[in-house]
Amino acid sequence: MDAGAFADEDDPFEEQRERVENPMKRLFRVYGLPNLRFLFVGIVSSIGARLLDLVPPILLGFALDAIFRQDKSFAALLFVPDAWIPADQTGQLYLTVGLLAGSFAVSAMFHWTRNWGFNAFAQRIQHAIRTDTYDAMQRLEMDFFADKQTGELLSILSNDVNRLERFLNDGMNSLFRLAVMVIGIAGVLFYYNWQLAIVALLPVPLIAAFTYMFIRIIQPKYAEVRSTVGQVNSRLENNLGGIGVIKASTTEPYESERVDDVSRDYFDANWDAIETRIKFFPGLRVMAGLGFVATFLVGGLWVISAEGEAPWIFTEPISTGEFVTFILLTQRFIWPMAQFGQIINMYQRARASSARVFGLMDETGRVEESMEADDLVVTEGDVEYDDVSFRYGARDPEDAEDQADPVDAETAAESDGELILEDVTFDVEGGETVALVGPTGAGKSTVLKLLLRFYDVDEGAIRIDGTDVRDVTLPSLRRQLAYVQQDTYLFYGTVAENIRYGAFEAAREEVIEAAKAAEAHDFITNLPDGYDTEVGERGVKLSGGQRQRIALARAVLKDPEILILDEATSDVDTETEMLIQRSLDDLTADRTTFAIAHRLSTIKDADQILVFEGGRIVERGTHEDLLQNEGLYAHLWAVQAGEIDELPDSFVRRAARRRARTDVEVDDD
Repeated sequence: MDAGAFADEDDPFEEQRERVENPMKRLFRVYGLPNLRFLFVGIVSSIGARLLDLVPPILLGFALDAIFRQDKSFAALLFVPDAWIPADQTGQLYLTVGLLAGSFAVSAMFHWTRNWGFNAFAQRIQHAIRTDTYDAMQRLEMDFFADKQTGELLSILSNDVNRLERFLNDGMNSLFRLAVMVIGIAGVLFYYNWQLAIVALLPVPLIAAFTYMFIRIIQPKYAEVRSTVGQVNSRLENNLGGIGVIKASTTEPYESERVDDVSRDYFDANWDAIETRIKFFPGLRVMAGLGFVATFLVGGLWVISAEGEAPWIFTEPISTGEFVTFILLTQRFIWPMAQFGQIINMYQRARASSARVFGLMDETGRVEESMEADDLVVTEGDVEYDDVSFRYGARDPEDAEDQADPVDAETAAESDGELILEDVTFDVEGGETVALVGPTGAGKSTVLKLLLRFYDVDEGAIRIDGTDVRDVTLPSLRRQLAYVQQDTYLFYGTVAENIRYGAFEAAREEVIEAAKAAEAHDFITNLPDGYDTEVGERGVKLSGGQRQRIALARAVLKDPEILILDEATSDVDTETEMLIQRSLDDLTADRTTFAIAHRLSTIKDADQILVFEGGRIVERGTHEDLLQNEGLYAHLWAVQAGEIDELPDSFVRRAARRRARTDVEVDDD
């Protein structure tokens, strides 16, 4: 198998990214306007700071002519009252030094307020975008997450959002700083000598054309870089999450090769962008340097020629001090023009990131809440599945053909849009316990995910107390249900915090009572810090059985009207299962309960057992009735009872066919 077989070749968010129009305009309209006051402080301070930065070279040139060469009167110094100007050279020098020191001090204050304004502007937008993107993402249906890798999502929430912050802070800061410098310096240069100013500005059209060409070339390359970064993050996240499997399988060289493949893709994309960038900036500096060299050459000849008389075609005179000011300001003018390319570079990176961020934020799902939806109020707890059919991916039922044989109707790849469930109909009275059994891939878990509206049905309806679940608000629906999955997830935090999750106001005593009901209290008290013990990332410090009991305690504490148990005791030993089962009997006594189990002994006392195969209900009844039918349920019971030799050959063949198909399925049930 090719080491890169599992690596994404395309950007998984390319479709979303291409749907976003003018992402930077949207960024400033939606998130910039509410924070405009901070940007205003930054801009005003930037203008003040940069104008004061022009004072030293202007004073230096003026002092050279007025104090040292005495070619002009010191009284010609603008913005200084005549009463302040000393008559002697020493006093004029001290005044110049004082003005220089004052300009530096006030400029430093403006630099501080400028940085405060731009940082406040960028940080607030970064926080708002990250939280808004996460909020939009977590409201998408499960289909979206099945199709995207965690590393890709983390790359957007972290790397792309941080890149936007860098542009809004460093890029915007530099943009206004350079704009003020260029405009201010150009104004001073034209004030002193408009003809020499034109010489200094000759490279500007070349720089503009060169920058435009750079933008056209670099923009798609940065989009490719952002895509490959997400692929690297996904591969690393997957491998770190499965490090135990890697070590047990001794596949370190294989995984290193896979990481090398995605890292090489990132290297190639990034190096392609780097090669373009490193060619652009030296060329920009050469063009900018031409303006400085031309200014020094022409201005120098200008000063040397007849004590400042204009040479060649020029007509305006220039003094030595003015020439020194020109050189100092031209240098400050030319290098900002070269640095403008860095801002363009940051802008293009931010634009690629903003397109990915807004692409994720704009993603829509199949599960939508009606504007007229009401809160669900459960009175009896009756549940009705009315002719329900469902497929992953495609919405149109005509995209998949109905299958006559149950095995042939089993789940196919999501992208095919084939039926997962077909014509599923059953009724559950309030307070009943219903068990869903059947081979892997039969559709059992999908049935209950539809009740939670992780997905919406394609045909038919699901009702609770006669109300279609699509006609009620999602929060009110899910508050009435507790869902305990086979693959138990614990959040990083303490045992008590994980039990209290979803019922955050519960008292400590209620948490302990819930743990006792789930047969978790005894092992929790034996942990180093009891209920305050940190469980580690995803609960890695606990065994699978301990995690399941904490999840059960969480469901007990929620006290739902409808309880869903999806292999909720699969990871506990037989003795603990017996204790938990006894507690569950009390928990399920007065509430509607759905239980999925491969261990049939745990559900044999259910009020109703539904047997699924290939997305259809093929049998239903009590444990005793189903055993007497000698159908699929009876055969599954015989397997667990060790009576394999007595099974019919047709069942064994069908089991082999099911296993061959479910080994490549996306959804395990």
